[in-house]
Formats: sequence, structure tokens, C-alpha cells
Amino acid sequence: MTTFRSLAISAVSAGMLFSGMVTAQTARDYISIVGSSTVYPFATVVAERFGKTTAFKTPKIEATGSGGGLKLFCDGVGVEHPDITNASRRIKASEVESCASNGVNQIVEVKVGYDGIVMANSR
Repeated sequence: MTTFRSLAISAVSAGMLFSGMVTAQTARDYISIVGSSTVYPFATVVAERFGKTTAFKTPKIEATGSGGGLKLFCDGVGVEHPDITNASRRIKASEVESCASNGVNQIVEVKVGYDGIVMANSR
């Protein structure tokens, strides 16, 4: 579990590093993250830990769904757009094209875990 948390914190840090390359980001002093409601609980814990263990503010996270988060992310670059999107699936080729057409390049995809479903039946 420690390795998983370290990977997640590294993913947020990498996202911050890449978002810092955009000069328009200087007007916002926090990382904006949108996306999957499935990933949201985990992302919230990682964001809180990131805020407590670094010199940076805790990232703001919004559950918009995987597709909704990717749409917001791919809409453009700047403070009015999120820095990171969480998804419970891989980014689609059509979403990569949408990102590129809006100037969102150098997308880094990081797998932080696997999703699972448990089915139970009471007898």
C-alpha cells in the first residue's frame, strides 16, 4: 500500500511539474483536478497528503466523471482549465485528438491502480 501511495503522490507531483510549464498557470496557486467519481475518494486522500507533506496547497478536486473530466481537461490550457484529470479508463484516441486541437499537448498518462467490482448476494 505504501508503494501505491508513493506512486499516487508522484503522479500528482508529476502533474504539477507539467502544469507548471504553462505560463498562464502563475495566476492560480493550486492544482485543479477533475474527473472520475470512482477515483475521487482515493484522489482526495492523495491530495490531502500532498498538501500536508509538501510546500504546496492541497489540490482542489471535483468529481465530474471520466468523460466529463477529460472534456474539461481537453478544452484548453490556462487557469480556467484543470491541470489534471482522473479517469477510471484510458484516454480515447478521439479525446487525444480533441486535446491536440485545443493546444493540450504532452499528455502524461499514469496508471495508479485497477478498478474492481464485487458482487454479493444475501441468501
